Amino acid sequence: MNREQALVLATAAGEAVRGTTSPNPPVGCVVLDADGELVGTGATAPPGGPHAEVVALARAGERARGGTAVTTLEPCNHTGRTGPCSVALVTAGIAHVHYAAADPTPQAAGGAAHLRAAGVTTSTTGTDPAPLRAWLHRQRTGRPHVTWKLAASLDGRTAAVDGTSRWITGPQARAQVHAERARVDAIVVGTGTALADDPALTARHPDGTLAGHQPLRVVVGHRPLPAGAQLLDDTAVTLLLDTHDPHAVLAALTDHPDVLLEGGATLAGAFAAAGLLDRVVAYVAPVLLGAGPAALGDAGVGTIARALRFEVESVELVGADVRLVLGPAERG
Repeated sequence: MNREQALVLATAAGEAVRGTTSPNPPVGCVVLDADGELVGTGATAPPGGPHAEVVALARAGERARGGTAVTTLEPCNHTGRTGPCSVALVTAGIAHVHYAAADPTPQAAGGAAHLRAAGVTTSTTGTDPAPLRAWLHRQRTGRPHVTWKLAASLDGRTAAVDGTSRWITGPQARAQVHAERARVDAIVVGTGTALADDPALTARHPDGTLAGHQPLRVVVGHRPLPAGAQLLDDTAVTLLLDTHDPHAVLAALTDHPDVLLEGGATLAGAFAAAGLLDRVVAYVAPVLLGAGPAALGDAGVGTIARALRFEVESVELVGADVRLVLGPAERG
């Protein structure tokens, strides 16, 4: 197995634990023996548990000696609740470390330099693996990464004129949304959505059972929720924020780097106007409604020259619906 193939496996291992590791990053690691055979795979455990490299090394055992560790993030070089991964790699006798992204945190950076000083060769792709997108964004910008998820008709409506919206998209799209909820740290909605739809905002399997990880449910706005609201049940923790300011919302979610915005048009427009939409995941149904609430409210765009433009990252057919994943376009 070559390093590129090993990095694909390491990335998948990191994705599998996304949502369960905060405030630590969801890192994946693969260990190859001296002959290039896969001997260990690991991912970051929940806080207080071992990091990905330590898990992979434990599974590899003595076969790690003289081998290669391939990891999605530069091995850490500090002692927190666990010891430095750079030291663990040296102790295990790893000969080479290949990593994707450099660690941007001052307290943990320097792992590659420590490895080289100990005689371990290193290489890097210099790319950001998808599972680390939100964590790296928070480290570099100081605020959580925001993905706006919407489901709309072909003409951009989220409900019919009478307010009915179940279901614009099909079961495959809804199952995919639940899978994504199980991998994020927090879901944000406004009180308008909470009062109109009484959502549970839980992550569920197709059979209706709760997923193992439930994100923090965040409700933004000044109106109280009724006592029987699903958001006040004990299936997940709910945070009520008495504010409408998107910056204040994100300031309250510092320890939740991966945020999914599922609010209505008003809240989505406020985040867009504030420049706080880092990614858009849109499920577009082959349905025309002609009228009804739009997906996005006032986003501060008064002319086409000020349009908020995005670049298409991927397009996928999910059942009868189209899933678009968009990232901000480069500002020229």
